[in-house]
Amino acid sequence: MYSFIKFVLLLVVCAASAANDSSPDTTITHKVTFEIGSDSRDFGKVVLGLYGKVAPKTVKNFIAFAGDGYKGLKYEGTIFHRIIKDFMIQGGDVEKLQGRGSTSIYGKFFDDETFALKHTGPGIISMANAGKNTNGAQFFITTVQTSWLDGHHVVFGKVIEGLDVVRELENVKTTSQDTPLEPVVIRKSTVEELVPL
Repeated sequence: MYSFIKFVLLLVVCAASAANDSSPDTTITHKVTFEIGSDSRDFGKVVLGLYGKVAPKTVKNFIAFAGDGYKGLKYEGTIFHRIIKDFMIQGGDVEKLQGRGSTSIYGKFFDDETFALKHTGPGIISMANAGKNTNGAQFFITTVQTSWLDGHHVVFGKVIEGLDVVRELENVKTTSQDTPLEPVVIRKSTVEELVPL
C-alpha cells in the first residue's frame, strides 16, 4: 500500500512538472531591424526578435509591413507618434501616419491571437489596439514592466539589440498629447527570416 501511495505521488509530481514545461515556444523566427532618426539626429538601430511560433498570425502581419509592405503601406517612413516616458513608445500607423489609422493584412482589424506572453519588462513588443480584437498595424515597445496590459494586448516579440536606442526615444521632448515635438521616423525597415512560419 505504501508503495502504491509513493507511486501515485510520483505521478502527481511528474504531471505538475510536465504542466510547468508547457511554456510558450519563444523561438525567434524573424528579426526586424528599424533604423530610426529625426531631422536633427540619428538614433540608431533597434532589432526586434519576433515569436512566430507563439503568435504566427500577428508576426505575419508585422513582417508584411516591416518588409516590402502590403498594398503600398509599410513601416518604413512612418513615425513613432506616441511616446510616454517610463511606459512605452508607439508607432506603426501605416495608413494615416499620425496615430489614428488602422489596417492589417487581414482587413481593417484582426482578432487578438494569444495572451500567452506577458509584458514582463522593458523591450517587449506588443500590438496597440482600441479594445478587444482591434489589432491593425500599430505596435508599441515597452520601456518598463507593464503587467496591467496583460490579457489586453498581444505580445509577439522583444528588443534583442538597441534597447539603449529605445531608452533615448522615450526621453525625447513631447507635446501634452505625448507626440514628439520633432518627428521620430523609421527611416529603414528590414526583415530577416530565421524560421519559416
